[in-house]
Amino acid sequence: MRIAIYPGSFDPLTNGHLSIIQRALQIFDRLIVAVAVNPKKVPLFTVDERRSLIQDACQDPRVEVDAFQGLLVEYAKRRGVNVLLRGLRAVSDFEYEFQLANMNRKLAPGIETVFMMTGEDYFYLSSQLVREVASLGGDVSGLVPDNVHGKLVAKYAANGKP
Repeated sequence: MRIAIYPGSFDPLTNGHLSIIQRALQIFDRLIVAVAVNPKKVPLFTVDERRSLIQDACQDPRVEVDAFQGLLVEYAKRRGVNVLLRGLRAVSDFEYEFQLANMNRKLAPGIETVFMMTGEDYFYLSSQLVREVASLGGDVSGLVPDNVHGKLVAKYAANGKP
């Protein structure tokens, strides 16, 4: 069985992420979407909220949603998975991802990183940009799944933002 881990903060999940997930399922038999927990960052959505949003948006039984903290390669070893899937939006992503992939290879030579280009409709899209636009009352429908859009609107309304 071909299994890959697609790690990220997914704060929030965007249609660009969904594009990668859907296309990855054409290559891999199973995909673990792994929400990275970074104690140094203050996310908009909790880990449980992000996991729930991803599960609601990805109904394919071949997609498993999990969370991890610490080194990704150690998580991959624990899960018995030797392929990491990373999305690339633009050339600017490549340098960082290239360094990360080589560090992961140094730490765990048996684990490979596979890069997938984001679909042309979403190459400009990032979770950070979605949060910023949504926080200022901008319309992000069409950029995120409907369930995420609803939670974004509710989250910013609860915080007294438009």
